[in-house]
Amino acid sequence: MRALTWHGKRDVRVETVPDPVLKDPTDVIVRVTSTGVCGSDLHLYEVLGPYLDPGDILGHEPMGIIEEVGREVTALSAGDRVVVPFNVSCGNCFMCDRGLHSQCETTQVKERGTGAALFGFSKLYGQVPGGQAEFLRVPFGNTLPIKVPEGPADDRFVFLSDVLPTAWQAVEYAEIPPGGTVTILGLGPIGAMAARMALHRGASLVVGVDLVPERLSRAHADGVKALDLRRYGKDLGDKIRDLTDGRGTDAVIDAVGMEAHGAPLAKAAQWGVGLLPDAVAEKLMDRAGIDRLNALYAAIDIVRRGGTVSVVGVYGGAIDPMPLLTMFDKQIQLRMGQANVKHWVDDLLPLLTDQDPLGVDAFATHHMTLEEGPKAYQMFQDKEDGMIKTLLKP
Repeated sequence: MRALTWHGKRDVRVETVPDPVLKDPTDVIVRVTSTGVCGSDLHLYEVLGPYLDPGDILGHEPMGIIEEVGREVTALSAGDRVVVPFNVSCGNCFMCDRGLHSQCETTQVKERGTGAALFGFSKLYGQVPGGQAEFLRVPFGNTLPIKVPEGPADDRFVFLSDVLPTAWQAVEYAEIPPGGTVTILGLGPIGAMAARMALHRGASLVVGVDLVPERLSRAHADGVKALDLRRYGKDLGDKIRDLTDGRGTDAVIDAVGMEAHGAPLAKAAQWGVGLLPDAVAEKLMDRAGIDRLNALYAAIDIVRRGGTVSVVGVYGGAIDPMPLLTMFDKQIQLRMGQANVKHWVDDLLPLLTDQDPLGVDAFATHHMTLEEGPKAYQMFQDKEDGMIKTLLKP
């Protein structure tokens, strides 16, 4: 089969690799019909290379058609249409029973001390072959795939793999009070969808912050108070307090993560580590890794006293300094973590109706072939051609 594989920093290629096969009696094989390119993929493309090996298959946002099922699979049959969550979760353990599928005890990567395995991510999360490929082996066939109806195009459902549950959890964790206010830092796919969800759920004011003109224009069209970081810079907090009676918003969602704009020293450190041999770089990142924290620091500044910061952008630093004095003094609540995809499916499926209240049908800005995957990564990293969300078609 053809698959998009990692070969080094900013070096991904589409290659011919062996087809996946059933390994366990509850496995299924999915023929991928659509697969997304995620901001988290760019962390692998740019920063987290020491945790990857050449030839690793990337991607964690696929959907498709069941081609083959293991002998113990009873919930699905060949020909069924499914979305594959990015968490590899069993659905039956202590953590899954509590809705914490990203902490699944069956697939926790215990040798790394991390949570549930993820499709197409890195050694940190199990090095499971990903979904930017023609076919994908999916374990836990009775409990993991999300069966969806025939009819609407893939765009209606594919975002159940990551974007929709991640954005929903970000809003849920933000605990925006009825008619309350929220600032969303970063208007990429997750931030843009979180903004739509916050408005749908009744927020009176959603402030969105970014520096990419196309993202700002799109958010403004959605009803978001879009603020250009290039204009406000260090005065961003003051501007948002001016909009909220001097307090700041009830909640802030950090949808940026480890590669925030405006942190030149941390950026230089990340770049320098990327030049080291993988074995050395991996140990250094495990023990002394740092993130670009400008977005998180901004969230702590912007949120009102007693408010909540919801962190959905990926961070990976081991020694990141945090302003605990300010956080304690402001009585901030802080929630974060990988999305528990399966936990939110029942909340999300009713929104994927003919009315399409979240605008998923037109959410992707680009559709490209799998063979164009390397170009899609480069365009997304460099923010070219108004690219906000891309779906690849194997």
